[in-house]
Amino acid sequence: MTVQWLEADWPAPPGVRAITTLRSGGVSEGGFASLNLATHVGDVAHAVTENRARLKAALRLDAEPLWLDQVHGIDIADVHEAAGAVPKADGSMCVGEGRPCAVLTADCLPVVFCDLAGTRVGAAHAGWRGLAGGVLGATVAAMQVPANTLLAWLGPAIEPDAFEVGAEVREQFVARNAAAAGAFTANARGRWQADLYALARVELASLGVLQVYGGAHRCFADSARFFSYRRDKTTGRMATLAWLSGE
Repeated sequence: MTVQWLEADWPAPPGVRAITTLRSGGVSEGGFASLNLATHVGDVAHAVTENRARLKAALRLDAEPLWLDQVHGIDIADVHEAAGAVPKADGSMCVGEGRPCAVLTADCLPVVFCDLAGTRVGAAHAGWRGLAGGVLGATVAAMQVPANTLLAWLGPAIEPDAFEVGAEVREQFVARNAAAAGAFTANARGRWQADLYALARVELASLGVLQVYGGAHRCFADSARFFSYRRDKTTGRMATLAWLSGE
C-alpha cells in the first residue's frame, strides 16, 4: 500500500500545503505498523528512515521536514534558523519556501496555520499540556502577523469520549479562560471527558484567530487510519506537515 494522508480541509491560499499522514504505507511492524514517523517510540531506526523517505518521495518534497524533539512545551522553532541538532520545540514556523514544518502526534492535537497572503505557515503540537501552557499563543506570536489574518486547521486527535482527565486538568484550563469549562463533560467516575478540539477553538478565539477549520476526526476509534497512544500504548506517530509549495 502506498503512503496516504489527509489534506487539510481549509480555504488556504494557493501554494499552501498541509497534511496529516495516515498509518498505512510504511515498513514498520507490530504496534508501529506501518508508517511510523517517530524515532523516539522504540521502533527500529532503519524502518523510520525508510518511512520518512517514502513520505518525502510521495509528497515530492524538495527538503526534509524539520523534525522536532517534542517535550509538551511552548517553544517554536524557525525553520530558516534551525540547523544541526534537532530543535527541542513543540512547533515551528516558516516564512516563504523552506523545509516543511512538522509535528508528530498519536492522540495529541496537531494545529497548522497559514496567513491569508500565503506567505507563511506554522505547525503546533497541542496535547492538553501544550494547550494549557499556551503553545497555540506562542505559535501565533511566532507567525508575526495579526492573528485575524491567520487561518488554522485542527488535525486528527483523540475524541472526547475516549479522553478522560482529572479535575486538576480542567482547573488549569478554566483558570486560564472560563469559556474552557464548556469543553469538559463530567462522567460517572467523578472525572471529566475533555474535548481537545473545543479547547483549541476557545484558545484560538481568545487569541483573535477566528477562521478555524477541521476537528472532526477520532484517533482512538479509528484504528485502521490513526495511531493512538491511549488506545495502544506501544504505537507509532503520524506526522502533520505544513509548507509553501511555490506552485
